[in-house]
Amino acid sequence: MSGVITPLPPVSLVLGGARSGKSRYAEALVDRHPGRRTYLATAEVLDDEMAARVKTHRERRDSDWRTVEEPLDLAGALKAETEQGAAVLVDCLTLWLGNLLGQARDVEAEIAGLVAALGQFGGPVVFVSNEVGQGIVPDNALARRFRDLAGILHQRLAEKADHVVFVTAGLPMKLK
Repeated sequence: MSGVITPLPPVSLVLGGARSGKSRYAEALVDRHPGRRTYLATAEVLDDEMAARVKTHRERRDSDWRTVEEPLDLAGALKAETEQGAAVLVDCLTLWLGNLLGQARDVEAEIAGLVAALGQFGGPVVFVSNEVGQGIVPDNALARRFRDLAGILHQRLAEKADHVVFVTAGLPMKLK
């Protein structure tokens, strides 16, 4: 690299499997932002294992990061957090989908609302999501619905995103 820091594109999507390195890659992207950085967490800490995951993610970020927890109203939180040009990392979209399904929300409408809001953010946004469509076909209707909704969400965001990366084994592969 030449040492020149290139600005973040308005919308980035970072996809990958579990423990692929996607969150670490996304954090490095947002770390280049010269202004405020916000980590928008969609996880709900409901057990010790999730608490340990959240702790690991928090410890990896320096104290300059602001953390906002929002399990449902992603578009609203993004609008508020990017108002002054802050860069926001959303981790992660598949947890957000699970939260919506768990609350019996209209997931298709929520996806449409998020995609429609993409042009309204005052700063760059980096979305992180698990690619769940490359495994076996789930054996139950809810899991198949979740997998299908994740695929729909990823396609719609990737279409609008300026930068799309797939991370596997810690290695980013630029898709767009």
